[in-house]
This record gives sequence, structure tokens and C-alpha cells, in this order.
Amino acid sequence: MLHRIVIPAIVMCSAAFAADITQIAFATAEGKKATLADYKGKAVLLVNVASKCGFTKQYEGLQKLYEERKSDGLVILAFPCNDFGGQEPGTIEEIQKFCKSEYDVTFPIMGKLSVKGDGQHQLYKALTGPDGAFPGNIKWNFGKILIDKNGKPVARFESMTNPDSEELKKAINGALAG
Repeated sequence: MLHRIVIPAIVMCSAAFAADITQIAFATAEGKKATLADYKGKAVLLVNVASKCGFTKQYEGLQKLYEERKSDGLVILAFPCNDFGGQEPGTIEEIQKFCKSEYDVTFPIMGKLSVKGDGQHQLYKALTGPDGAFPGNIKWNFGKILIDKNGKPVARFESMTNPDSEELKKAINGALAG
């Protein structure tokens, strides 16, 4: 008698092999080391920003969103980025001054980094690389990636998605719920 042994197939998504993004270091505006683990228990919206872009007015909506949801556990981390048309040429001090004077930004502005290309920061490589949660380069300034309160990437939005969009608000609610 022939016996069959059935071995169930194990299917894993490529994200299972990706680095733990919560441990990837990045710089604060003050040059200190930070990681997403520093924001454990909070939903984090990563935004690559630029001061001289057509989407720069989104700072206003991001600040409003931050004020409305920070007590619920939302953190917005702005990463100045000069990858698109040289639209963030300033120093971190100039960028912070601009954000405060023009939009009264109170959410954290991080150190400048690259979100694509040869100098792409490890955090963005892990998020948008071939094995990342959202494969494919960030397309322009004010791209948004949402990380849930458990440190898992859950949503990506391109520049055209405004901070007050229902789609983004719904995703934030889910990220806060975990």
C-alpha cells in the first residue's frame, strides 16, 4: 500500500525577510541618533518634505493633523529631502526656521536624508526596496508612509494625498488601533 505524506506549503511574503525597520537609525535635526523604536506604541507618519515644492503647503495640513491626533498617539516625522528638483537645498537650521515661521510646525523635523538613488537612506531602502513593504521609489516630495503602533508599515500615500484626506485619516485610525 502506498502512503502519501502531505507536507503543507509554507508561503511567506517577502516582507517577512525585510529588516526590522524599528531598529534602523536615522538622525534628528540636532544630529542625534533616533529609531522608530523610540516611538513604540505610537502610529508614525513618515513624510519626505521640501520647502520649495508645489506641495509645501501640505505642512499646514500636516500640522493640523498632528494637533488633532497627537493625543491619540500619532507622530509625524518630517524628513527633509533634496532628491526631487533640488527643492530642499537649505541647511537643517534653515529648514527648521522656515517650517516654524511659515507653518508653525511643532511635529519633529528630522535630519536631511535621501529617499531614493545611490544615497538612499536604509530606512527608505527597507520600506521601498524590492523586499520592502512598499516596493518602488518614492515619486516626489511629500510622499507618506504610515507605520502602525506596533512598528509595522501599513500604508503608503503619494504626494497628491492631502493630510486631510479621508483615505489617510482612515488609515491612521487603523494604525492607531494596531
